[in-house]
Amino acid sequence: MSELNLQPDLYRPASSVLELRGVSCAYDVGRPAVSDIAFAAHEGEILCLLGPSGCGKTTILRAIAGFEPILSGQIFLSGQLVSASGQMIPTEDRHVGMVFQEYALFPHLRVQENIAFGLRRLSRSERKMRVQDMLRLVGLESFERRYPHELSGGQQQRVALARALVQHPVLLLLDEPFSNLDPDMAGRMRQELHDLLRRMKTTTILVTHDHDEAFAMADRIAVLNQGRLEQFDTPETIYHMPATPFVADFVGQADFIPGTVSSGMVHTELGEFPDTLDCEDGTSVVVMIRPDDIHLVPTKAATSHVLSRQFRGSENIYAVSLPSGQIVHSSQGSTSVYQEGTSVELRVLATHTVLFKQPGGGPT
Repeated sequence: MSELNLQPDLYRPASSVLELRGVSCAYDVGRPAVSDIAFAAHEGEILCLLGPSGCGKTTILRAIAGFEPILSGQIFLSGQLVSASGQMIPTEDRHVGMVFQEYALFPHLRVQENIAFGLRRLSRSERKMRVQDMLRLVGLESFERRYPHELSGGQQQRVALARALVQHPVLLLLDEPFSNLDPDMAGRMRQELHDLLRRMKTTTILVTHDHDEAFAMADRIAVLNQGRLEQFDTPETIYHMPATPFVADFVGQADFIPGTVSSGMVHTELGEFPDTLDCEDGTSVVVMIRPDDIHLVPTKAATSHVLSRQFRGSENIYAVSLPSGQIVHSSQGSTSVYQEGTSVELRVLATHTVLFKQPGGGPT
């Protein structure tokens, strides 16, 4: 595989640190792992690749790092073409930092030696100064002489981050970095890492299957499904205005209520909604409803009833059966406790109306 001649890309926006243009990768002939992926990450931005296992997010990360060749398309780092079909710049020349699930610390080296591992070209004094700066940034000043096995999982992760950041990478790549931590530790580390990346203004690509993690960390999110990019936008837009039913369901619980368009409104079992797709009368659509859109009011004469309740600490999630048999979900406060079988009236308070056309659901 030949190396590329590093030349500035005159058409790349000045603020883009990373840009993928129509990138496809394949492990087997005729079966692409990812197809036609295109997005850009701006300077200082935290961008998340979100999707289920096998959707291609780690493949994209490895292609950015230079571990995987690409079948078609182009990858640019800081305006330089680093990957194209049949050509790629070696990983060591891309100036990217990487932290993977296993952290990959050297067990025979102390913390300070692990962090300094990639700084061999610097003088001893400069190497020591950089390591001390990173130890302070990640809060491990008193752990510099410990070995990895003497550290907790969270401390090991900080060492791995320090080792990646000490080289001042153009781009930091994180592959499921919190997967080996318990939920409480993962939550704390997410906040600490987010604050650290903001202070250092480090452009970052984070891979995760956890939408809560993506929402907490990312400026923008690329949602992937079966090797294709379904939506690329801010966390708020992806949650409230999902582009596809897959995105709607993957980033948070969603119910899909069938309806029919008539005179600019969608008529459903839960009431009427604006036709935001500008469909012809008679078109069959579904309305996306999230649990926090539905408020329950116990009413003896109501024809809907509670099927089950899940207590989640700060909220209760209710499954409610409508007269048609359709099941929807409602999020209520933790003190709003209704027994199974309770008759309830449903009041929909949706901030946005999100519609999707049903396959073959054109007007009759």
